[in-house]
Amino acid sequence: MEIILDWITRYGYFGIFGLLVLGIVGLPIPDETLLTFAGYLVFRGRLQFVPTLASALLGSMCGITLSYTLGRLTGYFLIEKYGARLHIKMDHVHRVHDWFRRFGRFTLTFGYFVPGVRHLTAYVAGASELELPVFAVFAYAGALMWSSSFILLGYLLGDQWQRVSGEVQRYILLVLGLAALAALGYSLWWRRRKPAPKA
Repeated sequence: MEIILDWITRYGYFGIFGLLVLGIVGLPIPDETLLTFAGYLVFRGRLQFVPTLASALLGSMCGITLSYTLGRLTGYFLIEKYGARLHIKMDHVHRVHDWFRRFGRFTLTFGYFVPGVRHLTAYVAGASELELPVFAVFAYAGALMWSSSFILLGYLLGDQWQRVSGEVQRYILLVLGLAALAALGYSLWWRRRKPAPKA
């Protein structure tokens, strides 16, 4: 952890970009902590908000596009052969594939916020041969939402960022769960209010 924070302190925007590319692809990098710390550096005046967000967004986009490309070119071969080294099991992949089948392309958008999922959503999308333009719309929108959320969080927390950052993921999962329940409730309500087809 200290090495990663020192990397960002030393190399600034380039450090944010490079670490996020590696983290999104699947290396064990604490991406949320990285982004929250970047927001804290904006708070302290060490970085500027717009270049920080741009670096994070580009790093996330490049990382997830690389994962998509690997999935498109190799299918599940790389995960089957090397996944154990990254603590990725095929049942994780099957679970994400099931999410992808049930919830569709929005898994790419909101999967960033679920630990262990954002590393696999793009890979599964590529292996499923999802069209690149469709992938880009949903995945890049998620990258913007995810990176801006944690950078703003670090900025707003200021000197308290480290004390609170450990609890952040729990609250995000709670919010996502409530949002999913609300979406499900709305979907059921919409189906019930639609008039039945005439015989």
